[in-house]
Formats: sequence, C-alpha cells, structure tokens
Amino acid sequence: MSSTATPIVSATAPIKAERPALPALNIGRLVANIALLLIVALWTFPSVGLLVSSVRDADQLAVSGWWTSLTTSVRASNARLGDADAQILDDGPYVISGSILEPGTEKIIDAVGITSREPGAFAPGDIIPMRQGGELVVEENGQYRWSSTTAFEHESGPRIYYVASEAPRFTFDNYYRVLTSDGVGQSFINSLTVVIPATIVPILIAAFAAYALAWMSFPGRGVLVAIIVGLLVVPLQMSLIPILRLYNGIALNFGGEAQGYLGVWLAHTGFGLPLAIFLLRNYMAGLPREIMESARMDGASHFQIFTTMVLPLSFPALASFAIFQFLWVWNDLLVALIFLGSQDTQLVLTGRLINLIGTRGNNWELLTAGAFISMVVPLIVFFSLQRYFVRGLLAGSVKGG
Repeated sequence: MSSTATPIVSATAPIKAERPALPALNIGRLVANIALLLIVALWTFPSVGLLVSSVRDADQLAVSGWWTSLTTSVRASNARLGDADAQILDDGPYVISGSILEPGTEKIIDAVGITSREPGAFAPGDIIPMRQGGELVVEENGQYRWSSTTAFEHESGPRIYYVASEAPRFTFDNYYRVLTSDGVGQSFINSLTVVIPATIVPILIAAFAAYALAWMSFPGRGVLVAIIVGLLVVPLQMSLIPILRLYNGIALNFGGEAQGYLGVWLAHTGFGLPLAIFLLRNYMAGLPREIMESARMDGASHFQIFTTMVLPLSFPALASFAIFQFLWVWNDLLVALIFLGSQDTQLVLTGRLINLIGTRGNNWELLTAGAFISMVVPLIVFFSLQRYFVRGLLAGSVKGG
C-alpha cells in the first residue's frame, strides 16, 4: 500500500515573500509631462533672456548673447595714440602719454599689438618698438607712455590694437532711459487707463447677464444663448469698421470727440462680452441647485442671491476671464490706434514699442527694457490669479445648463 508523503515545512525555514508588482509605466502620461516641460522651457527661456538683456550694459549686449552675461567678456578693439602736439619733454626723452581706454571703463588690457593681424603680440608692460620711432609701454589699466630721444613729428597718432577683458556689468539705466526720455512712461499710463476699465466693465455686465441666462426663466433665453455662442466666432477685424462708423456718427451727432478713451472702452467691452457671458453662464449653471432653492425659500431675491452667493462662488470663472481680457487688451494695438489715434499723449505701450523699433532699432538695451516693461504687468496679473485659472476655465467650458 503506497501513501503520498506530505512535505513538512520547518518552522525555522525562511519564507520567501512575494515582491510587489512594479507599477506599469504610463507612456501617455510621460509623453504629456515631457511635452509640458518643453512648452514651459520654450516660454521661459526667451523671457529670462529678455530680462537679462534688459539689465546688461549696452556695450556688452551689443557683442555677446544673454547666456554669456555672467562670464567675463573678452574682445579686441583699437585706439589712437596722441599726435605730436601732445608730446612733452620729460627730463630728457620726449613723452606722449594717456589712456587707450574710455574714461570710466572697467576693462583690463590682456594684450597689445601694433597691427590688426597681431592684436595680442605683446603683454601689458612690455616695451613695444614703434615704427614712428621711440618705445611704447601699455599698462593693464590702459595707461600708456610713448617715449623717444628725438622729437615726435607725426601729424596723426598711430593706431594701437589691444585685447581687453571686462567683468559682467548690470545696470537699470536702460529702464530709466526708456521710462523718462522715450515716452514709454506716458504710454504705460495710457495702457493702464485703457485696460482697467476694459477689463472690469465686461465682467460686471457679463456677470449679470450670465446669472439671468443660467437661473432666470424668460422667453427667448435659448435663442440668446445661441446668439452669444455664435458671436464667439465673429472676427474683430470684420466688425471693427462698422462699429467705428456707428460710434463716430453717434459721437459727432452728440457733439463729442470721435477719438477718445470712451470709444476704446466700449469696443473692448463689446468684443469681450460673448466669451465672458459664455464662460460665466456655464459656470453659474453648474452651481448646486439646492443652494439656490434654499435661498428662494428663505425669501431671498434674485439680486440678493446673485450678490451674496453666486458672485463669491463664481470667483474662479471671473478670474479666468479677467486674465484673458487683460492680456488681450494690454497687447492690443489695432483697436487702440483706431479709437485713440497715434498722438503721443494717447499712444498705448504697444504702439510706443513699435516706434522704438523704428527709431532705436540698434539700441537693443532700450528695446529689451521696453519689451519687458510691457510684459511685467500681464505676468503679475497672471501669477496673481493663476490658481483660479484652470479651475474656472475648465468649469466654464465643460459644464452647461
């Protein structure tokens, strides 16, 4: 009779624990993260470069890129020595002295030469024989002494070549020059004068309209929503001229000015209202219905519900649209030029920067400073409200009532 033996496991034998399964690699999520990092880098590097360039010294900015701003710059240049009229008799030899560097510079001479082919043939302090006669000695600080036993007779000072190094220099003079001498300060104020009302007024109007379309029943509500959605695709360029003619006719009939801030405020308000109403209406329609019904049972009116409940709960959507509207109006040039004109007293910042490109095209330090001035306000607004941006935008785009 056969029997099957049952293996006996010793109490002292080690028990192998099963390894936990490694989480599966999510390829889609990895690709999305890499794409997001690339987008952030593409947006960040130019902004950092613009900021660094705007505070660099003008001479260094003209010869090297912003990525070299923290390294010592080395470049070759040249200067003329003094002519014969500058010589003096110094206890025997005739001497011409001076400096080959500009006054106030912080450059250090690394090498000197008497020909453009060999600008670094001699070190500072070496005795350099000159073709015009005599000997030349150039120090690290740029001071030179050209001595000769006979009187100098050359009419024009010979050219000396040198290689100089200079430590990185940063300054806020670029911003000062832009804000004071080029009219950007006034244009900056003009842009704020345009953008603040053109952002606040559409939000106020759209908030009331969105609440009415979301929570009030009246005939034609669906038609109004459809019209608003249709207005989202109307291009600004197609409707700008008819609106301008209508506005000019009304302004002239009532004795007002055809160009002024009122026109640009109304234009930006009209073009911004469809998106504002669409986002806010969808967001408000997604708010809990129970809260609204409880407030009505307590006797609250629509205005009380709107001001005490709906507006505080809708702040993410309001912030999302405020960011959009502020950026659009701040970067706008077409509407501002049409309704304000190109006068210096009413020219907005974008128009002023275009003028700078035309008149100061070679002054990169002024252009970068002016461009960063135009960027800093939108950046402050965006980073102040960015925590509400995605939440409000997604809620206003997905939910509907």
